[in-house]
Amino acid sequence: MKHQVKPLLLLSLMFLMVGSLFCMNDILLPSLVTHFKLSYIEASMIQFTFYLTYIIFPIPIAWMIHQYGYKISLLVAIITCSLGCVFFVPAKIFDSYPLVLISIFIISTGITIINVAANPFASLLGDPEGAHQRINFVQVFSRIGYAITPLLATALIYDKIGQIRYHFPYLLLAITLLVTAILMYFSHLPSMKPEEGERFTLKGILKEGMSYKHLFYGVFAMFFYMGAEACTAGFFIPYLKTVLHFNDAQSASYLTLYYFFTAVMGIAAVFILKYIKAHKLVGIYAVGMALFFFVCIFFNTGFNELILAGSGLFLSIMFPTLFSLAIEDIGAFTRKGSALLNFAIIGGSVFPPIQGMIADTHGVQISYIVPFFCLIMIAVYAFFLTKESFKKEVKNETIAVVSDQQITSSI
Repeated sequence: MKHQVKPLLLLSLMFLMVGSLFCMNDILLPSLVTHFKLSYIEASMIQFTFYLTYIIFPIPIAWMIHQYGYKISLLVAIITCSLGCVFFVPAKIFDSYPLVLISIFIISTGITIINVAANPFASLLGDPEGAHQRINFVQVFSRIGYAITPLLATALIYDKIGQIRYHFPYLLLAITLLVTAILMYFSHLPSMKPEEGERFTLKGILKEGMSYKHLFYGVFAMFFYMGAEACTAGFFIPYLKTVLHFNDAQSASYLTLYYFFTAVMGIAAVFILKYIKAHKLVGIYAVGMALFFFVCIFFNTGFNELILAGSGLFLSIMFPTLFSLAIEDIGAFTRKGSALLNFAIIGGSVFPPIQGMIADTHGVQISYIVPFFCLIMIAVYAFFLTKESFKKEVKNETIAVVSDQQITSSI
C-alpha cells in the first residue's frame, strides 16, 4: 500500500497538538477554580465554551473546505488555534476569566475545523485500501497528546512558590502550532478538495434523519456520550483534590493513567470487536463504567483514585463505535448522518454546567451522578435502540404475521 508519508507526519504533529489542547481543559479547570476563586458552575464554562462551536460552525466549515480545499482549511485551523493560545497572554495580563473563555472559544473554533477536515484528508493521502490505516495512525498521536499533557502542563502552571501561570502551557503550544503551520505552508501538501455534494441544512437533515430510527437515537446516544466524556475528565482532578485530598502532581499523574488506560483499551478493542458485537460491547462498557462511578459516588474504598482512572478503560471505544452504529446501513444518507452526529458533540457543552451546579451545592463526589446518568442512557441505546434491536423487532413482527396467517388458513 502506498501512503504519502510526509503529509501524514504533518497531520500527526497536528493531532498531537489537538490532543494536548483537549486535555488542557481538564488541567485548566481546577487551576482557574483556585486562581479566580470560581464556583464549579463558573469553571464549567470552560467546557461549555469549548464545545459550543460544534453547533455553530460545522456547516460554514464544510463550505470553506469545498471552496478552498483541505490544505488551506487546515492552515486556517492551525493559525486559529495558535491565536487562541496567544490570547491567553492578555488574559493573564488583565487577569480576566472572560478573556480566558474567549481564548478557549478561538482555540475550539480551530479544532472544529481540524475535526471536520483532517480525517477525510488523511484518508485521501494514499491508496483507498489504506484509508482506515492512515486515519488510525494520525489519531494515535492525539492519544499521545492526551497522555503527555497532564504532568507537563501541571509542572508549567504551578511554580515553586505556588503562583498559577495558566498561560505558560498555551505559549508553548502556540509556538509549536506556528512551527507546524510554517512546515505545512512550505510543504508539498496536495491541494485537494472534497467531491461536490448537495448542500444541506441542519433543519433538512433533522427532518430526513427521523426516517432512520437507529440514527435518530444514535444522535441522542452521542449527545450523552459527549456529556459523560466532558464531565468525567473535567471534574477528574477536582474529585481527587477535594474528595481524596491529593495534591496537584498526584492528581495529574492519575489523569495521565486515565488517558493511558483509554489508549490501551482503544487498541485492544480492535481485537475484542471481532468476538463481541459492537452494540453489546458498548452496552457492557457503559454499564461497567456506570458501576465504577457508582462506587466513586457512594463509597470511599481506599482505591477510588484507581477506580476513577480505570473508567478510561470503558470510555475508550465509545465514540467511534457509537458513530459507526448510528450510521449503519443508511446508504446515501451517510454523509448527512455523519454531520448530524457532529452536532451531537454539543452534549459536551450541556452537561458540565449541570455537574458544576451539583458540585457547588452537594460536592464534587455527588456531582458524578451526571456522567453516571449519561452512561445509563448510552446503555439503554446500546441494548434496545440500535439497528440490531430494530432488526429483531421486524423479525418478530414478521413471525407474528406469518403465525396469524397460518392460524387463519387453518380455520
